[in-house]
Amino acid sequence: MTEYKTLIDAETWAFIEKTNSYYPPDTIDYTIGEQRAIYDRMCREFFVGYPQGVSAETVAVAAPTNSISIRIYRNAVPDKAAMVLYIHGGGFILGGLDSHDDVCAELCARTGFEVVSLDYRLAPENLHPAAFDDAMDAFEWAAKTYDCPVLLCGDSAGGNLCAAVAHATRGHAKKPAGQVLIYPGLGGDHSKGSYVTHAEAPMLTVRDLDFYKHVRTGGVDMTGDITLYPLADADFANLPPTVLITAQCDPLSSDGEAYRDRVIAAGGRAFWFEEPGLVHGYLRARHMVGRARTSFTRIVEALSVLGRGDWIW
Repeated sequence: MTEYKTLIDAETWAFIEKTNSYYPPDTIDYTIGEQRAIYDRMCREFFVGYPQGVSAETVAVAAPTNSISIRIYRNAVPDKAAMVLYIHGGGFILGGLDSHDDVCAELCARTGFEVVSLDYRLAPENLHPAAFDDAMDAFEWAAKTYDCPVLLCGDSAGGNLCAAVAHATRGHAKKPAGQVLIYPGLGGDHSKGSYVTHAEAPMLTVRDLDFYKHVRTGGVDMTGDITLYPLADADFANLPPTVLITAQCDPLSSDGEAYRDRVIAAGGRAFWFEEPGLVHGYLRARHMVGRARTSFTRIVEALSVLGRGDWIW
């Protein structure tokens, strides 16, 4: 059994306890409506506001079958080398423009890039592939709207959607210039690696993952669907430069390693960081945990480097 008392430092435990006080570990046993109310309240409690010089505008974008809400973050001193399409986490059932509002504002402030946050459709009201379709539509909108390169960035479920978009757009005239995937779920093998070692990790368990998958798919077996499980793709060639950043104490950590290995084996560029002692969802801890603050700086640097078209790893 993994000994988290020694792996996780006191600062991170304080974050875990604060999170659990708003979002108890048994929240997945509640109704979807109750889960959303609990999650939204937790996000409000961790909200730290916008950095100076950042403004935001919420607009609707017309898609082929529906209208998608996005929030555009702009820096008073913009860097137009690239823009970031950010896709939020939440197990495909939680979150929206407000849940990751300050995260996107801070990414905008620290990179100078415009950041566009996507409010994709959630399950169970909208089963797979609704969220993927919205992510694709948002990317196509960004590719047409912006003259600069488009970078994909997302956490957890959002990292999954970013990777799925990257795989689906490899043949497009304007494809993503890079992707930064933060503790993403990519459809790895549940019988080994972190799925076993960290099956009962604080903040996210394998039981949670199975629940989210069941809700997203309506219980239908979709094994092999690369828009759902990017690691199921037989071809990893021609993917954009990729930086994967995972938490050590997280059942999804092995997905970052596996994805990196597949990209490199196909001749691409990918780098995987496993953040020691951190847990799933640590983006919200970036102002109270030193390790999370360091990792957030790594995310900013990865976006900045990819936006310049560099590769330093």
